[in-house]
Amino acid sequence: MNRLVITVTDQRYKGILFMLIASLGFSIMGGAAKTLTGVFNAGQLVFFRNLFGFIFLMIGFAKNRPVNKGGKFHLLLFRGIIGTIALYCLLYCILNMPLGTAISYNLTSAIFIALFSFLLFREFNGILVMLALLLGFTGMLLIYKPHMDLSWQYHLAGLISGMASAIAYLTVGRLTRYYDARIIVLSFLVAGILLPVISFLLYHVVGMQQDGLFVIAWKWPQGWEWAQVLLLALAALFGQYFVTRAYAADRAGIVSAVSYVNILFSIFIGVLLGDAFPDPYSWLGIFLIVTSGIFISFYKSRSSSV
Repeated sequence: MNRLVITVTDQRYKGILFMLIASLGFSIMGGAAKTLTGVFNAGQLVFFRNLFGFIFLMIGFAKNRPVNKGGKFHLLLFRGIIGTIALYCLLYCILNMPLGTAISYNLTSAIFIALFSFLLFREFNGILVMLALLLGFTGMLLIYKPHMDLSWQYHLAGLISGMASAIAYLTVGRLTRYYDARIIVLSFLVAGILLPVISFLLYHVVGMQQDGLFVIAWKWPQGWEWAQVLLLALAALFGQYFVTRAYAADRAGIVSAVSYVNILFSIFIGVLLGDAFPDPYSWLGIFLIVTSGIFISFYKSRSSSV
C-alpha cells in the first residue's frame, strides 16, 4: 500500500519536478552566456550550443535508441524552428540586457501559454490558476524591475522570445504521443545548427552586414572560451530535455507556473557573477512567486484527489 501511495504521488508531481530541474539547467545556461558577452554574438552562441548538444545526444542514441510512432514530422519541424527562434532572441537579450530583464521577458511564456492553451486547445485551468500565474509574473517584475530605457529592438526580441517559447512548449505535449522526448529535443538541435549556418552564409557568401542576430560571421572559441561554451551547451541540453519531459507529464498551464522558479536560480547565479544582492522589492517579488507556486501545488493536489 505504501509503495502504491508513493508511486501515485510521484506521478502526480512528476511534471513539477521535471520543470524544477529544467529551470536550474536554463539558469546555468543564462549565466554561462552572460560570461561570454562581448566575445560572441547570439547567432554564434546558438550554433555552438546546439552543436555540442547534438554531439552528446547522438552519444545517448548510440547507447539507447529511441522508439517512435512517428507521423507528425511537420509538427516536429515546426517545433524545431520556433524553438530556435526563441533561443536566438533569448541569447540576444542576455547579451544586450541585464540577465534578470532577459529572463523576465522569456518567462512571459507562461502568460502566453495560458492564453494560447485556451485560444487554440480550449484548455482552461480555472480563474484561480490564472490569477496565480499573474501573481507569479508580478513577483518576477518586482525582482527584476525591467529597464525601459533600453533600445526598442531588445524589448521586441524579449517579447518574441516569450511568445515563441510558449508556442514551442505547447507543441511538445502533442508530439510526445508520437516521438521519444529525445527526438523532440533533436528537432530543436538540428534546426539550431542549420539556421546559424544559413546566417553564416548570408554574411560570408551573400555579403550581408552583421546584425548580431540573424546575420553573423564565423568565429572559433579560444582557450577558456571552449569550457564556457561547453557549459552553456550542456546546461541547455539538460534543461531542454527536462522541460520536454515536464510538458509531456502535465498540462501546460500548471507546469508553466513552476517555471518561475527560474527566477530564484537566476538571482543566485547572478549574485555569484557580480549582480547586486536583491533589495526589499525583490524579496517581495520572491514572496509572491513562492506564494504562487504553493497555491498551484495545493490546487493540483486537491484537483487530483477529487
